[in-house]
Amino acid sequence: MDRLQAMTTFVRVIESGSFSAAARLMHLGQPAVSKAIAQLERQLGVQLLLRSAHGLTPTDAGQRYFERVARIVSDAEDADAAVRDSSSDLRGRLRVAVPTTFGRLQIVPRLGMFLKEHPRLDVDMELDDRRVDLMAEGIDVAIRLGPLTDSAMIAKRLGRGRRSVIASPDYLRTAPFLETPEDLMAHQAISYTRNSPAKHVFQQDGQDMSVLLNSRLHLSAAEGIRAAVLASLGLTIAADWMFEPELKSGAVVRCLTSWSLPPVDLWAVYPSGRLTSAKARAFADFVSRAVGGLETVSR
Repeated sequence: MDRLQAMTTFVRVIESGSFSAAARLMHLGQPAVSKAIAQLERQLGVQLLLRSAHGLTPTDAGQRYFERVARIVSDAEDADAAVRDSSSDLRGRLRVAVPTTFGRLQIVPRLGMFLKEHPRLDVDMELDDRRVDLMAEGIDVAIRLGPLTDSAMIAKRLGRGRRSVIASPDYLRTAPFLETPEDLMAHQAISYTRNSPAKHVFQQDGQDMSVLLNSRLHLSAAEGIRAAVLASLGLTIAADWMFEPELKSGAVVRCLTSWSLPPVDLWAVYPSGRLTSAKARAFADFVSRAVGGLETVSR
C-alpha cells in the first residue's frame, strides 16, 4: 500500500471510528487496514491512535496529522473527480462555516437538496458567527455576509439581500412616530456590538440622509438581535432574510419602506493558497440557488 493509500486509510478510520467500518468503506479486509495504520505509525515514528475497549481515538499527534492529511486526501479525490468531469461523483468530507442564524434559517432547511445531489459526500457544518480561520480549522468554504475585511481571501459574491428597518407591531404601537429616518433617533435601536455606534445612510429619490441610532442594547449575535426585536425591546436594521419567517407571518414589519438602505452582500470565501475544490464550488453554487429569495447579482 503506497503512502497516499495509507493516509486515505487513516482518514477513513478517524472519520468512521473503527478499523472495521473503514474496511467496509474502502472494500478492504480489516487486517489490511490495521496493517496500513501500523505501517504509517512506524514510518512517522509516532503513535497515531489510542486503542481501547471503547474504540479508537486519535492521539494529539494523530489529530494534528489528521487535520493536515484530510485536506491532502480531499484534494486528491477532487483531482480524480475533475479528471472524470463528474460533479455528481463528489465524495468524502466537506467542511463549511456558516453564520449561525443564516445557516439555521436559510441553509439547513434546504440542505436535503444538496445531500441528495451528492450521496457520497458528508457535510461538516460549523455554525458560528465568528470569522473562522479557514486554513487553521480546515474549512473548505465559508459563507459570509457584509463587507469582506480580508483581501487575501479568495471570494465569490453569490447574491445581495435587501436591508430594512424592522420592528414588531407591539413595539410600534407605543413607540414615537416614525415617518423619516431622522425619527429613528427618538427610538430604541437594537444593534450589533461590533458595529456600535451604528451610522446608517438612507436614500430616497437620490437624496441621502445619515442617521446615528440611539442604542442602549448591543448584542454580539444575530440570534440575540432576533430575540430582542421579537420581544418588542426596540427596532433594528437588518437583512430581510434574518426575519423572513416573521415578515411572512406578520410578527414583524418593515418600516420606512419608501426609503432604501445599502444591501448586504452574500459571499463564498475559500482558503487562500489552495486550489478551490470541486466540493466547495458545488456547495457555493447550491447556496446561491437555495437562497433565490435574495436579490441576485450578475456573476
